[in-house]
Amino acid sequence: MLRATKKFLKKNLKWFATFFILLGLLLTNLNLYPYNIFSHSLGVLGWTFTGYVNKDRAILINFGLQIPLFMIGYFKLFGMS
Repeated sequence: MLRATKKFLKKNLKWFATFFILLGLLLTNLNLYPYNIFSHSLGVLGWTFTGYVNKDRAILINFGLQIPLFMIGYFKLFGMS
């Protein structure tokens, strides 16, 4: 079961993550704040996990470093700063 789940994630997670990143970009262009942050950050988390599972340091660094940037947006949105 675990092997099948890992295979599914390796094969499909990047496509789900790509969808959420593109949706976040669309919502940004439509000026639909904060929905753009929610969507884009889901995509970033998905790609970060994909980079971890596939041991791809370039993807892991690129998307992993975006997580703190989204945290700034969440702190601002929920009045934590």
